[in-house]
Parts: sequence; structure tokens; C-alpha cells
Amino acid sequence: MKNHGTVLITGASAGIGRELAVEFAGRAEKLALVARRVERLEKLRAELLARHPKLSVAVLAADLSNEREIEALLARVAEQVGTVDVLVNNAGLGDSALFDRADWTRTRQILLTNVVAVARLTAALAPGMVKRGRGGVLNIGSGAGLTVLPNAAAYVGSKHFVAGFSEALRADLAGTGVTVTQACPGPVDSEFDEIAGSVGGMAGAPPKFFRIGATQCAREAVEGFERGAAIVFPGRAYRFAMRALPFLPYGMRRRQAANTAAKLRAGRE
Repeated sequence: MKNHGTVLITGASAGIGRELAVEFAGRAEKLALVARRVERLEKLRAELLARHPKLSVAVLAADLSNEREIEALLARVAEQVGTVDVLVNNAGLGDSALFDRADWTRTRQILLTNVVAVARLTAALAPGMVKRGRGGVLNIGSGAGLTVLPNAAAYVGSKHFVAGFSEALRADLAGTGVTVTQACPGPVDSEFDEIAGSVGGMAGAPPKFFRIGATQCAREAVEGFERGAAIVFPGRAYRFAMRALPFLPYGMRRRQAANTAAKLRAGRE
């Protein structure tokens, strides 16, 4: 099992982020856990230390939908954590609404968390990794970033950014000793759907039988990262479907999304 040194994980208080912390706890010397809900982070810290007494765990409360807090987080990382060897951009927000009906405040929060924070943290931490000739970036994207889904334009657009950013970053850092991996989960059992207002899954998303647990998702994401994979699709059935996706004409996907959106507008979904 690899030793990843110091690993910083955003959105670590619940769901996939929490399970990523559990996975990396046995593979790192120090974890830096970032989320808004500090009480959950403290509870997770206690659980991890009980299992791994030699592990160092830093709790860093931050709201990544606030640019000032992103900058303050980076200052605290430099002071309290030091060198970061692996950055896990997991924090993400979503919403369920046709875009003309979406709340702009929520949309802005989604874009700041899912796009700006990902780019800013990577920009701050990747140069040090390149200089040291080792390290990695694990971005948690979504299958939504590889296709078109209705009723979540800001979220889907943000995950398309993560997909493109991850591929371009991987190309930029090739040969530097820094690994860049994107995990693109499908439906996962977590509180994400509830918070995003899409209990039962996003409109137009894959069927429920593709749904997996957050533990499995995190484990496969970390294993893929350790293999140096460019992209990881957690879950066997979902992985098969996503590998077949390129063979489904984009025009057909557009029509399916438009039909679903029309039903939602008419109140039939």
C-alpha cells in the first residue's frame, strides 16, 4: 500500500468525501479535512485517529462557495499543514431546476464550489508537487460531465469543466511525477441528492440499479488514482454503461434531455 504523505480532501464531512478520508487514512501520514461542518469533521477525525493512532489529522472549516474563505483556507494550509502531496477536489454542490427557474444565489454557489475552488486549490498546490517531482490531484467529477442532462445546467456545466480541466491538467503535468485522475461517479448513496433537491436521482440520470455506496465509490476512486488511471467509473454496471456511452449519438442524447425537460416544464416528471 502506497504512502501518499499529506493528503488534503475537500468536502470531507459526509458522503464520498468522508469515505475518501477513510480510504486515505491508511495510505497517508497526514490528512487535512476541509468542509463547512466542523463538528462532523471533528467526529471523523476522532474515528480516524482511533483506527490509525499514528495518523495526523487537521480539521479546516471552510465554505468553498466563498472566494475569501478559499484564500483564507490556503493561508491556513500553509501555516497548519505545510506541504500537500495529494489534493482531492471532492467538494461539490448541485441543484435541480430548469435554468430559467433556478435561484442565482444557489447557481453562483455551485460554480464557485465546483469550478473556482477546484481551479484555485489546484493552482496553489500543483506547482509545489511539480517542483518536488511527486504528488497527485484526484478530481471527483461526475458522469454528468460527459453527457447532457436537463434540470441541472449549472451542475452539469461545472462537471464538464472538471472533465476538461482534469484531462488538460493531466496533459500539462505529464512526465513531472504528478498523477492526475478524474473519478466520474454515477448515482451514489449519499446526502447529495437530498441537498440538491433531487431525491431519487437527477432527471435523466442513469437507472437506480447503477447506484452504489459511497464506500465502494471512494475505494475504486483511490485504487484508480494509485494505478495512475486518467478516468475512473466506480461500479461495474455503471462502468460498462459509461464505456458504451460514446457509441450513443450525441444528437439522440440531446433529444432525450430536451424531452425530459419539456415534461418537467409541463409538470409531468
